[in-house]
Amino acid sequence: MDTMDDGALFDKLAPTREALLDAIGEVIVGQRDVVDRLLVALFSDAHVLFVGVPGLAKTLLVRTVAEVVGVHSGRVQFTPDLMPTDITGVEVLEEDADTGRRSFRFVEGPVFTNLLLADEINRTPPKTQAALLQAMQERSVTVAGHTRELPKPFLVFATQNPIEQEGTYPLPEAQQDRFMLSVPVGYPSEEEEIEIVLRTTVGDLPSPRQVLTVEELVALQGVLRTLPTNEDVVRYAVRLAAATRPGSGVRAAQALRWGAGPRASQYLAVGARTWAALRGRLVPTEDDVRAVATSVLRHRVVLDFEAEADGRTTDEVLTELLAEVG
Repeated sequence: MDTMDDGALFDKLAPTREALLDAIGEVIVGQRDVVDRLLVALFSDAHVLFVGVPGLAKTLLVRTVAEVVGVHSGRVQFTPDLMPTDITGVEVLEEDADTGRRSFRFVEGPVFTNLLLADEINRTPPKTQAALLQAMQERSVTVAGHTRELPKPFLVFATQNPIEQEGTYPLPEAQQDRFMLSVPVGYPSEEEEIEIVLRTTVGDLPSPRQVLTVEELVALQGVLRTLPTNEDVVRYAVRLAAATRPGSGVRAAQALRWGAGPRASQYLAVGARTWAALRGRLVPTEDDVRAVATSVLRHRVVLDFEAEADGRTTDEVLTELLAEVG
């Protein structure tokens, strides 16, 4: 694929999306919208947060994507006793049996991979959650004064249980902002659940079919970064993010006590470009911004106390805001 020009690479994006959806669908029943948004983050070279109660195959989905895309993957099961060095790695003191000389050797943590599954990320205290911050933002870690680069690509696909679940800790706003998308994973329909039971209780579980290689994924991510910017789309993305902020004058935003920052504008523009390109369209539109808007914004805004008391949800408020901004 490295011999292809940008035009040929772009032409492969839409067929690749369809091939990935088919391959993932051989293992994961339903959840097509969830998978579609996962692919937006994947090709945008960005992190994604999956939110849902246990048992909805969030972990299986991420593991399947890693195998279908052909990337190296690692997994961290977040627990209350997990330490930051369990994620980033640690230097250990070793002694040479022949010379007796002692030296430090760095033992890599699970972040040294292409796709890190951070499982139940909110079941560990904030100090350990924060250990991922530098890795997610800078694609490097610093241990014992030495900064070490992570492999390319490096993506964190995290799963999170609803904060109402016992034994969970809310993610700090700074860490939530590092995730491009927050994607809720809901219960399957009755027919989908029947299919899940049939697949998992009769015969062997299906194995994921590889569609891409790491090199192909990096090439496709690269061509997306070369696509032209639609200034109208950028202006709409900025206007939409600004509308969530208190004092914006947008009526729906009165239900919010915390609005989205500039990173939301960036991800709205990037997400719209990727959403359009994965459907074979070179130039994104405002409709593409709206397609990714709720996923980009839902974890970057906070309802005020009155809205919470009234039982309103973040998604309901964002739906009203999108209709009002137009």
